[in-house]
Amino acid sequence: MNFLPNDTLAGYARTAVDLRTRMVDYHRSPLAAQYLQAFFDSRLADHPSPSPAGMAKVLDAVRAITANPWRLGEPYVIAPAMTAIIAAAAAALDLTGEVLPADIAPDDGGVLFLPEPIYHRSLSGEVSSIGAITWARTTNTHSGRSFWAIAGWADDHDPHDPAAVRRRAQLADRPDLARQFGPYVLTDFTEIPIGQPVDPRPDLPVLDGDDRDWEPAPDGRFCIDETTTPMRACAGIAYAFWRIQAQPLATVAAAPLDRAARRRAVRASIRHDTRVVMLRRTSPLAEPTDGEPKWHYRVRFVVRGHWRRLIDRDGHPYRIWINAHIKGPDGAPLLHGEKVAVLAR
Repeated sequence: MNFLPNDTLAGYARTAVDLRTRMVDYHRSPLAAQYLQAFFDSRLADHPSPSPAGMAKVLDAVRAITANPWRLGEPYVIAPAMTAIIAAAAAALDLTGEVLPADIAPDDGGVLFLPEPIYHRSLSGEVSSIGAITWARTTNTHSGRSFWAIAGWADDHDPHDPAAVRRRAQLADRPDLARQFGPYVLTDFTEIPIGQPVDPRPDLPVLDGDDRDWEPAPDGRFCIDETTTPMRACAGIAYAFWRIQAQPLATVAAAPLDRAARRRAVRASIRHDTRVVMLRRTSPLAEPTDGEPKWHYRVRFVVRGHWRRLIDRDGHPYRIWINAHIKGPDGAPLLHGEKVAVLAR
């Protein structure tokens, strides 16, 4: 079961319920706990090992953080026309040093589906998909600091995902084990602090290009290269979605749910008020201006998408995403540069 091309709002809602129900069932299985332990063991290999009791507490907390959004979190679906905008905004994002408020996200927990996945290249050069993002607001019991725990999930059945191909090859002789996985597989996990400055990413290791096998991204798909971006891909996508879904650039529609799907959601005790985020504007977006222009353009040219910093009424800084657009008077010659720009509809 997966999203279909050109699906309707009702189709998005029905598929979201089915996928979340299967993920809730997966998180109740012993495999989920085993996978989660192996996932974090590999990422904590270079850190001091906590005591067995301490590690058990960490895993219990992470298990709740990664599982609860699938059942209780606010569900969203990104319409394919919005995917390129979210991906471009995520790739251009740098939150280093900024302090995020507690209300930056639309809800304390949520799950974001990407029917058209965004791909990312890790420091090892491997490419994998991000077909879903979950987030949960949590607090460290020792330090008292709050943060957003953000997880990236790959669509396990994505035919274009090199990582999915590798997983299927590894499980080829274990079909019984392969059937126990849910439709999405945890592939990334990071945190964004709340009320504290965002730390810069640790210095990236300097590796010889011959030491890494650089995988190409699937043709025609957006890929965030984590070897050059200041933000982890899943964190950038989550923040870009949080901000853009609240802008006039996007429209958020409640997706109707048929009776059968609603009953399945109630039986599984999952939240089923799915919302679909779509592109509102169908004409080129002009950047806001203040007052009368002091000059007049005689040509048209492409302005790349970028984040714009603003200050609200209370003096708090925030960002909005200015989508790629053509600037200049109608009918003027279009100035071509060395780069080819693709404008979202």
